[in-house]
Amino acid sequence: MRLLIADDHALILDMLQNFLKQEKDMEIVATTNMQEAISAVSSQPGFDLALLDYDMPGMDGLNGLQRFMEIDAAPAAVIISGNAMRDVAERAVQMGARGFLHKSMPAQSLLHAIRFMALGERFVPVDFMFASDFPDAPPASDALSATALTARELEVLKALCDGKTNKEIARDLGLREPTIKLHVKTLYRRLGASNRTQAAMMARSSGIY
Repeated sequence: MRLLIADDHALILDMLQNFLKQEKDMEIVATTNMQEAISAVSSQPGFDLALLDYDMPGMDGLNGLQRFMEIDAAPAAVIISGNAMRDVAERAVQMGARGFLHKSMPAQSLLHAIRFMALGERFVPVDFMFASDFPDAPPASDALSATALTARELEVLKALCDGKTNKEIARDLGLREPTIKLHVKTLYRRLGASNRTQAAMMARSSGIY
């Protein structure tokens, strides 16, 4: 996997590089501003994913995201930030970003999310999007609805309701089993469920399935 990281915070950039370089299948290219990121993509095509710091020089908020995505052969873009609010994450995904990562995420969660998005899936931290300390977060009752879930999550949830195992779901959807496990874990958190049976029961009682 070829990963581009663009962040002007030297400590964050070094930490990300050092952590991700431990993965034998990852090649990391680091840049410190939007212009460098654009140059890297233009001169070294073939990146699988690009992590773009929301506050780095030249980014200009989501305008930079738009500029980046318009580059020929631009890789899937992901916004990464330590202070952006929920509406930024929502708008980024609506614009076509693969996802949003918060810099407070645990390292292993960050790694799993990167691999998840590299497979073509969208990712936004559930805790960030539905945290009660965000004034615009939806009430808990709204979280359990079909519109709160992605199409893929709905497919996985339907399979859970049908009593299928992760291996069976992976086979049916043409995905790897670790990807299904991540989807199931995300569903638990979205629904407030502690296991597969409870998730299925909540889906049925809410009218989703």
